[in-house]
Amino acid sequence: NLGIRLTRTGLFLAQLYIMKRFFLSTLALLLTTFSWAQPKKVTWSYAVKEIAPMTYEVKITATPPPGWHIYSQFTPEGGPVPTTFTFNKNALVTLDGKVKETGKTKKYFDNNFKVNVVYFERDAVFTQVVKLKGKVKTNLSGEVESMICDDHTCMPPSTHAFSIPLQ
Repeated sequence: NLGIRLTRTGLFLAQLYIMKRFFLSTLALLLTTFSWAQPKKVTWSYAVKEIAPMTYEVKITATPPPGWHIYSQFTPEGGPVPTTFTFNKNALVTLDGKVKETGKTKKYFDNNFKVNVVYFERDAVFTQVVKLKGKVKTNLSGEVESMICDDHTCMPPSTHAFSIPLQ
């Protein structure tokens, strides 16, 4: 009787040990999968500099996650989604020219899209000059749409709203 009881106890402990290892392995696999599946996002930052009376240079900086890149405004049709700015109407603000972009770019023929694409290897700085129609405090607001990719995959295009104080 004692031998049977020990065997049953030993079998139970062995099964418990196997279930514990299976559970921990599955948990580790799920945590790894979820950490890789976290959405990658661009970090946006803003700086405003008065360059003349009632004239401001607004710098909007895009910082993609390490290993990812963001596309130029000048990426051709048929390619990935270019970075695009849409400014809200504001009777107190006039846009002076178009958005300019600076940063380290790379241009190449993309076999997936079958077009020449231009992207920023690191930070992309977009600059818009604006003029105020008087000595007032107001905001430059709108949205920026962008898309980021790494060497293997792309995230869906995303839109980021902004409101930048002009004073």
